[in-house]
Amino acid sequence: MPGMRGDPSRWNYETRLLAGTLVAASPALLALAIALWFATDDAWRALWIWLAIALVTLALIFEARRRAVYPLNTLSNLLEALREGDYSLRGSRAQRGDAIGEVVIEINTLSQTLREQRLSFEEKSALLAKVIAALDIAVIAFDEQRWLKLANPAAERLLGAPLASLDGRSAASLGLGDWLDIVDTRLVERSFPGASGRWEVRRAQFREGGRPHDLLVITDLSRTLREEERLAWQRLLRVLGHELNNSLAPIRSMAATMSKLIATEPLPADWRDDAGNALDIIGDRAEALARFMARYTALARLPPPHPQDTAFDELARRTAKLEQRIPVQVEDGPAVHADIDADQIAQALINLIQNATDAALSTGGDVRLAWRVDGGALIAEVIDGGPGLPPSENLFVPFFTTKRGGSGIGLVLARQIVEAHGGALTLENRDDARGCVARLRLPSATTAVTRPQTETR
Repeated sequence: MPGMRGDPSRWNYETRLLAGTLVAASPALLALAIALWFATDDAWRALWIWLAIALVTLALIFEARRRAVYPLNTLSNLLEALREGDYSLRGSRAQRGDAIGEVVIEINTLSQTLREQRLSFEEKSALLAKVIAALDIAVIAFDEQRWLKLANPAAERLLGAPLASLDGRSAASLGLGDWLDIVDTRLVERSFPGASGRWEVRRAQFREGGRPHDLLVITDLSRTLREEERLAWQRLLRVLGHELNNSLAPIRSMAATMSKLIATEPLPADWRDDAGNALDIIGDRAEALARFMARYTALARLPPPHPQDTAFDELARRTAKLEQRIPVQVEDGPAVHADIDADQIAQALINLIQNATDAALSTGGDVRLAWRVDGGALIAEVIDGGPGLPPSENLFVPFFTTKRGGSGIGLVLARQIVEAHGGALTLENRDDARGCVARLRLPSATTAVTRPQTETR
């Protein structure tokens, strides 16, 4: 028979199944031939009977072979469909308790699971593609040889060309070669065909097809910085205009009054008193403007800090004693050393304590100073029992003040000092009582011993 020559180990499954069945049926056919030979005297009749039975047996063997192979072909088709990514094909008439049926049911379940997973993946991929396309941030991918493989619309605008003409170009030819070597986030000023300015560059790595790829995320900081600068100037000019108008309005009024007075004939008897009062008002407002400009100069010319190892707890206690209007309660705190500019930090604490005292005096509340070390950072808090923060977003705007006769630079100067030390200054209302908490955070603090008592000036 075809396919049955040669080494049986090389026969395919169908041939081995057929040969095995024939071998299994051979003893029965041989026994039948012997029985027929001895049971009848007509040899030809016995031969025809045996041939008929042998043909029926052979037909049954081939049918058994077909029935055994058909489910396997079905399974093969199902698995091929899965391999090709077609998850819609299902095996039919599968039943539990049947060996082949169990396999078909499991393949059907696997196909449904893969279909749902692919649908979810495609939906998420489509969402991710839309998000990347909508970003106003350039996203560019390069392969292991630094050839461009992907660029979103923002990157196309930055590079001044569509992806079709950029695909396959090297990072060096696009002016991005050195950015593929950065490790941390970097701020760079550079010009591109589509834009120029200051950029924040982030680099990440990923793998595709087992090969390493680089991803650049480029954010345009120029527009954001210009917008923030414009808003800052608007706030500053609004406060400056308010201060200048407060001084120029009475000067202009007094100047007009003196012009009318001098033009009067004859001069009134008390003209000297009126002129003196007008000149006093003009002088007072001129001095106020001079003080205003001096405060502005002090704020603009704050020198950089000169950090030295400083005992912050001793500095805080000395600073608290400078407030003479009400006692400042110095809460128990650890002995802390920090690398700070002692004079500048003291000035920042003075400003915060003065603001807290002004608030506490309006309500009869108290002022407390506390500090602690949290995660290697020094946290100092000035807590008052005043009315709390006013509903304003301009607390850190230079020269903005809600206090009568206030300068409007105390908080700004304190925050500028703290940020120059790499720290942060925040204001928030207390959650345990009425009042405000000014929280000063400075990095790199070390703790020694804890003092056991609370001091009050």
